[in-house]
Amino acid sequence: MGFTIGGIRDLRSGSRRRGRASECVTTVAEYTGLWGWDVVPGARASRAGRPPGAVCSCGARDCRSPGAHPLSFAPPVPAGATLDAAAAAWAEVPGAAVLLPVGRSFDVLEVAEAAGRHALVRLERMGLPLGPVALTPDGRALFFVAPGAAQELPQLLYRMGWDDARLDLRCMGPGEHVTAPPSDHAGLGPMRWLRPPTLDTAGRPPQARLLLGTLAYVCHRSAAS
Repeated sequence: MGFTIGGIRDLRSGSRRRGRASECVTTVAEYTGLWGWDVVPGARASRAGRPPGAVCSCGARDCRSPGAHPLSFAPPVPAGATLDAAAAAWAEVPGAAVLLPVGRSFDVLEVAEAAGRHALVRLERMGLPLGPVALTPDGRALFFVAPGAAQELPQLLYRMGWDDARLDLRCMGPGEHVTAPPSDHAGLGPMRWLRPPTLDTAGRPPQARLLLGTLAYVCHRSAAS
């Protein structure tokens, strides 16, 4: 892919001297070059929060997702893109958020942050394979799983006996996007990694069925309490 972990760290150090714009380019290069993910330039929002009050950089007064959607006029940066390609793309959209399209390299199981943290501890103790896990500024945990999970979720929940339970759990799939750390999400603050991607997990996230039982159980217990 043309990148190394050490090389990215060197770029990060230099980017701090050159400012936020260069840091964003370095982030894009890391996601495309190291982790093999497509990246999409996204809108930014004021920190006033969600409507009413949030102002989206897309310019639409009636924007339904201020600061949390792709810029329709900006092309994606494909997986494997070079640092120069990332710099050229972001020069056209300075200040854009970094978004990751769901449904290509991964789907996402989303739960409340408290439930996600609890489930992560249980999953680690069981020695189950895990992928990246991100945290949103509004208290959600995003578990990256293999593509196809969104389509399979109803059947998986049925097989596990959770189809009739009221769970604070949903799956993001094709057509949706995740704001990538450390970009600001919806004007609420930066995204963070609870479990950062690695060379092993970024390209091969686990099957949803391996995590779903624990996530559903923890969500159910959280609702009951």
